[in-house]
Amino acid sequence: MIAWIQSLVPIFKALHIAGLSIWVGGLLTLPLILSRHQPAVVAHEYKLMRRAVHLIYTGTTGAAVITVIAGTWLIFMQGVFMPWLYAKLAFVALLVAAHGWIGHVLVKIAEEPGVSKSPRSIPMLVAVGLPALAILLLVLSKPPLPWAVIPDWLHEPRGGHLPFEVPRR
Repeated sequence: MIAWIQSLVPIFKALHIAGLSIWVGGLLTLPLILSRHQPAVVAHEYKLMRRAVHLIYTGTTGAAVITVIAGTWLIFMQGVFMPWLYAKLAFVALLVAAHGWIGHVLVKIAEEPGVSKSPRSIPMLVAVGLPALAILLLVLSKPPLPWAVIPDWLHEPRGGHLPFEVPRR
């Protein structure tokens, strides 16, 4: 590997870990805030809660984007094409789905103030906490997963060309 690319790995790891921490922390905070939402709150309290939730959700979404971009770069910089990585990516997809579900709940509450009631926080906390815990365990233990049947072409980059022409300027 080129030396200067190898020197960037710690920076991308730091971005990935920091982004994941903010992403998961924000997603765990939002259900707790939403559980305090009451449909009959006064306009001023509703406005404060709505602003806080909006800021946390947009910050969490930005952290998710940074996490995914840094993680993708790390995969290719380090050439990690192991079964545990694909299992981790499946749990990342579940975390993205939980992120979307929480966003849907936020939009529903924002569009129908005084009418909609947020769901209980426990299912949302579980939907975020379980994938986050699984990701952490997979990354720290890097289990071999011998039962996982992975095609040979997923074990290494193929070095092939794109199936379409790249436009040039």
